[in-house]
Amino acid sequence: MSYDESQPHARRRFGRNTVTLAFAALVPAMLAGWLVWQGMSGPGDGGPPAAAAAGATSVPPSAAAPTPTARSASPTPAPAPAGPLAGKVVVIDPGHNPRNRDHTAEINRPVHIGTGSKECDTTGTATNAGYAEAAFTLDVSHRLRTLLQKQGATVTLTHDDNRAYGPCVDERARIGNKAKADAVVSVHADGSGAGNRGFHVILPALVKGGGADTTAIVGPSRELGERIAGNFVRVTGSAPSNYVGGGTGLDVREDLGGLNLSTVPKVFVECGNMRDAQDAALLTDAEWRQRAARGLADGISGFLRN
Repeated sequence: MSYDESQPHARRRFGRNTVTLAFAALVPAMLAGWLVWQGMSGPGDGGPPAAAAAGATSVPPSAAAPTPTARSASPTPAPAPAGPLAGKVVVIDPGHNPRNRDHTAEINRPVHIGTGSKECDTTGTATNAGYAEAAFTLDVSHRLRTLLQKQGATVTLTHDDNRAYGPCVDERARIGNKAKADAVVSVHADGSGAGNRGFHVILPALVKGGGADTTAIVGPSRELGERIAGNFVRVTGSAPSNYVGGGTGLDVREDLGGLNLSTVPKVFVECGNMRDAQDAALLTDAEWRQRAARGLADGISGFLRN
């Protein structure tokens, strides 16, 4: 997510030991997944499981970056089967749009985000080989939608490669609000510096004023975020960020309109850093993206069934 490149905290670094201790202490629900990650990592390397690394090298970025196809403009979700999430509504927000780059004037238009104003949207980031964040977010969102629908949830995407650009961040929030979603997850990948690795979940800060009031969603959003983080570790083997969140895999922000303007539980998930070669190898691997979708789905399901 290109917003993060300008954030001061993106330059913070933490040692692996600090990461492990802080993560275990601050998010007990994630401890089991964290131990799994440690057990699968090489001695002292702090990396993903060997199986994940091996799978990443088997798919070149060009082959792993599916070409988006035109989709129906109708936002109406498909009927969901009966299942444990029957009656639950989930909105998935794929970060950015593959064609934002062709509409710079439109996406640079400022919109109100509660704490001020910000650009409508951004182009997002990309790997050094050119695999775009917008392609990644759509792919993972499609996989996540399928997994949730199989459990009976009603699932809507904020966009599905059916718009010339956007939607703007304020509209993304309104889509979740209008759907009266039980949970909203915005899927992203970060664009930080090389050596910065791992995922993190962005939670809404307490914001009141300027048309924004997150009072009612701060608590539920944190629970949603913690469940996603714990399951993401367990399923993907990825570690929480070594540069954001102090090793917890959680980061609270007040500058994102998609969170500030939401009236339903919502989080952003930065699945990894596209500018780091090791993370990029995972993000461009279709098998790993399926595991990422599974980790997200398990976290959402745990939150909704609690």
